[in-house]
Amino acid sequence: MHPVLFHIGPVTLYSYGLMLAIAFLIANYFLSIELRRRGLDPRIGGQITLICLIGGVAGSKLFSVLENWSDLVRDPLGQIFSPAGLTFYGGFLVCMVWIYFYIKRKGLRFLLFADMLAPVVLLAYGIGRIGCQLAGDGDYGIPSRLPWAMSYPQGTAKPTYTLIDYFKTHPLERAELHYDSLAAITVGHDQLGERISRFDQVVTVHPAPIYETIFCVLAFWFIWNYRKKFDAEIGKVFSITLVVMGVERLLIEFIRINPLYWGLSMAQWISVAMIAAGGWALAFYYPRQHTPIS
Repeated sequence: MHPVLFHIGPVTLYSYGLMLAIAFLIANYFLSIELRRRGLDPRIGGQITLICLIGGVAGSKLFSVLENWSDLVRDPLGQIFSPAGLTFYGGFLVCMVWIYFYIKRKGLRFLLFADMLAPVVLLAYGIGRIGCQLAGDGDYGIPSRLPWAMSYPQGTAKPTYTLIDYFKTHPLERAELHYDSLAAITVGHDQLGERISRFDQVVTVHPAPIYETIFCVLAFWFIWNYRKKFDAEIGKVFSITLVVMGVERLLIEFIRINPLYWGLSMAQWISVAMIAAGGWALAFYYPRQHTPIS
């Protein structure tokens, strides 16, 4: 893990911030390609990317603090201004609403832009997960002994703390992994000066960000290569991407550690809604008619 890449005087370059910037630049590049292909002003891509940057970060933080309400009550300023704890779906939903009104104000068709933007967002999300992996920010999964399972002792969110709630419902694993004894042993400090326990060193978990990056890059490649086939069916690429994004997040959440609401995490409930919306359009709307919708 490399949360901090290097320092230049008083300026610190964080791996997560770098990957987030790269994700937005790549997203803007592919969006510009689509705008030119469809005969639209490519400068709109820069404006939409800016909306995604501002709305994405703000929405991600908003949903994160709402999902972790007890932490917000305990330390409101710390949670609001912490660079950690960003929920993708929060940023995605806020961005889509903002972009909808932006596109409508320009007198353009929202679903046309949604077709161009959705696959690019999927790719950007996958690239952003590389930043999560490098930062070790707690987006990793539950304990695992698979050959590719990884430890995150240098991560900004240590397993000693992120796995506490998991062990409350899995006491046998807590005992098997010797959590109580190993978590009490301090072995050093990370780049940010935070304590590293022996448990952080030895426990291995699912590298969920890597799973997501691989899935999203492959899914983007598939959708991007076949997108032109659906040019006459405005909104279809958007619907396909909604289903793909929903399925990916619904499945990955089963090996991640997040609060549950009626058996599923908040991200999973949003995933179900996305799968239902995209699936309805693909199963019922497009087979019956091919007239554009807006």
